[in-house]
Amino acid sequence: MSKDEFLSESEREVLLKNAREALEFYARERKKPRLSKDAATTPLLKSSRGAFVSLHKRGALRGCIGTFEGEGFLINTIQNMTVAAGWQDPRFPPLDAKELDDVRIEISVLTPRRKIKDVNEIEVGKHGIYITRGFNRGVLLPQVATEYGWDRETFLEHTCMKAGLATDAWKLQDTVIEIFEAEVFSEKEKR
Repeated sequence: MSKDEFLSESEREVLLKNAREALEFYARERKKPRLSKDAATTPLLKSSRGAFVSLHKRGALRGCIGTFEGEGFLINTIQNMTVAAGWQDPRFPPLDAKELDDVRIEISVLTPRRKIKDVNEIEVGKHGIYITRGFNRGVLLPQVATEYGWDRETFLEHTCMKAGLATDAWKLQDTVIEIFEAEVFSEKEKR
């Protein structure tokens, strides 16, 4: 990512605050809050970028949903992905309002994906992986490999498993491997 693509500390705070407000509002009202007209105050907050929002409860994953395509302004995308992570991740039951104090929000703002020809282009800890083979697809964010201490091959194997593929499917000629970067920040740094 180039320097001008990174969010400032104040932009990160705006996104985290907006995500927290969306989480709490949806828990009470079961609808997304309206963004104020002045919520997106900078070019980056107004940009259309992909993002993932992960919810963690006492250190364990509690929900994670994202998109590679922005849904309007970045601030809108973050709001939408926050609500989706809490109530639409099929791996978890819907979030209960009683859990809110224990849930921490992590945001990953993404660069566009790019197809690679050689898996040696993957830098563990820097790149996320998006694998496609036929109708199967799977994605793991860059921080996942770091959190689990995986090497490149293990990271590829787990991305294949997430896609519902054999662990060695990344070696097959018709498997498409794309990489991306993410700017990752979370409430745990602040709260």
